[in-house]
Amino acid sequence: MDKIRVGVVGLFRGGSMMEYCRVAENAELVAICDKWEKGLADKKKELNNDNITYYTSFDEFIKHDMDAVVLANYANEHAPFAIKCLKAGKHVFSEVLPVQTMKEAVELIEAVEETGLIYAYGENYCYMPAPCEMRKLYRAGKIGEFEYGEGEYVHNCEPIWHLITYGDKTHWRNHMYANFYCTHSIGPLVHITGLRPVRVTGFESGLTQRKIRNGSYSGLFGIEMIEMENGGIVKSIHGDLYRDSIWYAVYGSKGRMESSREDAGQAGVATIHVNFDKDSGAYDTMKLETYEPNKDEPEKVKRFGHGGSDYYTMYNFIEKIKGNPNADTIDVYEALDMFLPGMFAYRSVLAGGIPMDIPNLRDPAVREQWRNDIACTDPAVAGDQLLPVFSKGNPEISDEIYDQVKEKWQSHLDQTGK
Repeated sequence: MDKIRVGVVGLFRGGSMMEYCRVAENAELVAICDKWEKGLADKKKELNNDNITYYTSFDEFIKHDMDAVVLANYANEHAPFAIKCLKAGKHVFSEVLPVQTMKEAVELIEAVEETGLIYAYGENYCYMPAPCEMRKLYRAGKIGEFEYGEGEYVHNCEPIWHLITYGDKTHWRNHMYANFYCTHSIGPLVHITGLRPVRVTGFESGLTQRKIRNGSYSGLFGIEMIEMENGGIVKSIHGDLYRDSIWYAVYGSKGRMESSREDAGQAGVATIHVNFDKDSGAYDTMKLETYEPNKDEPEKVKRFGHGGSDYYTMYNFIEKIKGNPNADTIDVYEALDMFLPGMFAYRSVLAGGIPMDIPNLRDPAVREQWRNDIACTDPAVAGDQLLPVFSKGNPEISDEIYDQVKEKWQSHLDQTGK
């Protein structure tokens, strides 16, 4: 098998995966699916490739002769689409997030196990230069046994809310709870250490004003305090604080490593600082190393988004399909280790802040306890298990807000044509 034939669902986020297939030697793009007809027409003109077939129907798309599917559709729809793809015989690359309910989590795991196909979770922040280097160093024993870590993914989306929600009152972003979009902050810590989260206590910002004025019901940000299986602790924060921040730190039994802060002017997650004890317990042998691990990357990698990580998520997925034993992918179990702490953190919030055990869905007996749990904030899925988006009750938001956001989006379309 020379090139893996790839289909992509989702024009907007999927553009990066399409570009990978254009420049890579191990993959080719053969099909694209999106419900936006004008967008498909524009993409067809842009790519100018008669070997690519375009679909508005997902059910028709998955019949296409291809080896793998990239799911870059809405974040709350990945699991049902992934299950359909797996059952249709396609390997799956899933953008974040993996699931939105425990029922979906159980069914996704079982689809992967039953088909034996590759499922790779696209948590690209794990493949940014600093977190990627941290994983290598930690696994080599550079800083000893994990004791404490922090992950931050702060992204103030207010300036782009009209571009990502279109004034749609039902859009998933308007209905996601504060702890939902958690794997950019938690994921790298899980991937670095290889440890499973076992218990979590959640916190939700009580501030909602900035969210309400854009049409979102949730608290401004979420925090997870996570106990790992070895007794170490992870602190995760993510959400819409005013200034953006991507930052990771890992403390071990003989040292510490962290990425640069963006305000330090050191290329943020492209720079790593490692302060370690060369001889365990001998504090006078501490050594500090600061460097950019990926500064000599090829240009074709550097021009991909998120510090080049968008290239490596796809590269490893394709290599995994081709049988490369060194392909570093995030499987379905690890994907859920990254997501479930956020889900159960919000359940902790709703229960008044008590700690919640995180189910280990590797165990079939544990899965049975959650097979029918559809509790979430999505009215189209949750039925009588619907949760409030904000723990104190969904705020009132007038339709005028959504009209204003929609007008702003339409103005953008009129000015740019896309």
